[in-house]
Amino acid sequence: MLNNPKEFQSNKAQYDIIHFEALGPEAKHLKEEILKAQQKKELPEEHKYLITPSNVQAFLKENPEIFLPEIITTKTHSILPESYLEGNKKSIITRSAGYDHFEYLAEKANITSLREYCVNAVAQTAMKFLYVTAGELNHYTKNTATFERNNSNAFMELDKHKILTVYGVGKIGKRIYELAEVNGLTVQGVDIRQEQLNDAYEGKVTFVSKENAIETSDVIVNAMNLTRNAESRFYNIGYFSKEYLSKAKTGILFINITRGEIAPESGLLELYLSETIKGIGLDVFTNESQFAKLLNDDAVTGNDLSAAQVMVKSSIDRTANIYVQPHQGFNSDVAARTKAVEAIKHVISWYNNKGRCFDEQLPYY
Repeated sequence: MLNNPKEFQSNKAQYDIIHFEALGPEAKHLKEEILKAQQKKELPEEHKYLITPSNVQAFLKENPEIFLPEIITTKTHSILPESYLEGNKKSIITRSAGYDHFEYLAEKANITSLREYCVNAVAQTAMKFLYVTAGELNHYTKNTATFERNNSNAFMELDKHKILTVYGVGKIGKRIYELAEVNGLTVQGVDIRQEQLNDAYEGKVTFVSKENAIETSDVIVNAMNLTRNAESRFYNIGYFSKEYLSKAKTGILFINITRGEIAPESGLLELYLSETIKGIGLDVFTNESQFAKLLNDDAVTGNDLSAAQVMVKSSIDRTANIYVQPHQGFNSDVAARTKAVEAIKHVISWYNNKGRCFDEQLPYY
């Protein structure tokens, strides 16, 4: 039961909470979950909320008279004004599984993310990439134009003799592990939290070192959260460097479904052209905001952006065993609904904690 829910909120704010970057079904589901919580008295009846498709900076520019409340929710394209972080410790829910865009604020604000809603959706995206890369879909699709059946490449058959390694065996990684096993592969995991996770998973995951993994893998799936803090033991920008991946057996498949910065595109493309990597599946890219703007610009600068542009074009024209898409693992019908459910659970916990914190927040580990 709520206890004086207003005592810890800003007197200036016109809303108790603002949900930024909420589009389409997500906005609809957020409203549904808020109303359910109010009916159950998990949120106060007078709870004033605003749901907007705008990011924080665009919203404030258009509505300078509105003060940001003590708690807000955003996705990855919002930039918080420095003035907002002054005074009382603010609380921010990022409505994505990743949290690297706000990780630097962990000491200044209460930061939490959605760690449940997208598990199956993202894992299934990884499996989609597994099948198209192993099956050389672009090659076979091109051959269909002439109904060529005599000169087709041999595709990689998925069986127990093929080893798939999941890097980052959290909730999403564990689901990828399970789906890969069901599909007949031998599966192993790499995770810096190996001892902790081995207990949590009751020994059902086979863990190996990253050194062993790169030598034995036929397929690599990156499921790690990006950690930008260089002082953290989880720091992993450039983890899949050209040097590291060069140690792989020839013909490996590489799939990335979390963050582009973990696996620089320039190294991936170079290794693909040298045939160390036989297939690539990506729905994330380094510096995505800049990459999106330069996608059709011939004057792209930077090795990774240039390589990403080459990979996108070769994927679209089906000239390579490379498959790309905008990050969409969060957009399944189930994920859109669950995203709203998990976000409002965090709001409820914040109220129950009298605005001091969320039940689960950074740092997670």
